[in-house]
Amino acid sequence: MQSNLEKNGLLGALPKPRQLRFEVFLVLALCLGQSAVYSIVSFLDKVSRAPLGEQTTSMNNPRSVRPWFDLTYQLLDIFFALIPVVLALYLLLRTLGIGPRQLGLDFAKPWRDLAWGTGLFLVMGLGTLGIYAAGRTLGVTTALSVVNLDDYWWTIPVLLLSAVRHAVLEEVIMLGFLFAYGKALRLSPWFIVIASALLRGSYHLYQGVGPFIGNALMGAIFGWFYLKYGRVMPLVIAHFLLDAVGFVGFALLGPAIGIGA
Repeated sequence: MQSNLEKNGLLGALPKPRQLRFEVFLVLALCLGQSAVYSIVSFLDKVSRAPLGEQTTSMNNPRSVRPWFDLTYQLLDIFFALIPVVLALYLLLRTLGIGPRQLGLDFAKPWRDLAWGTGLFLVMGLGTLGIYAAGRTLGVTTALSVVNLDDYWWTIPVLLLSAVRHAVLEEVIMLGFLFAYGKALRLSPWFIVIASALLRGSYHLYQGVGPFIGNALMGAIFGWFYLKYGRVMPLVIAHFLLDAVGFVGFALLGPAIGIGA
């Protein structure tokens, strides 16, 4: 994957490393880096309070007891959570000359992307369930309550939009943005893979040790895939399917496998 600057032989025109590092800090501080800091603090709070296995982590919680205001808050959360993605794409284009198509964030190969995404979803889904079950058995993972919204006509659409939000935000930032900036900073590709994977795991640490390990492993596999094929879209699809099943499917199947709904 080459940027316009590389193709045109303009590497000398790249901004100084200080500017590149600041732009990485700015994007991460507005979204996933911020989440990682809060997640680590939340983890320390939980482990110092009671055994993790005795605690529950709630997700997709209501924001108001009034349905229309709850819907409004949910949609606003989704909208504003995607603003850092817009910022990241803007900085990529302005600073490195890299557009969405060069990240593979397009519909140029829909069937191939769907096939890869579905395959990754199946592999990651089974692995995630296994690591979650092991974490619960060992008492190092909290119980997950993944669907806490009331049963309204808009509940399922909002959960699906939330899955889209997580998929686009995490894969564009963790892969497209960080890998491009890491390359511009001349970092080792495998250093970028490992750093991105650990960051991905860290902002899931509030759920316990199991989700940290599971998401870090997923990040390493996704990073390897992106390094090899240079397309974000299959990974967005895989992540969306994971969250869609997690948010919607587990509302029905969760109690049977020990995940609260």
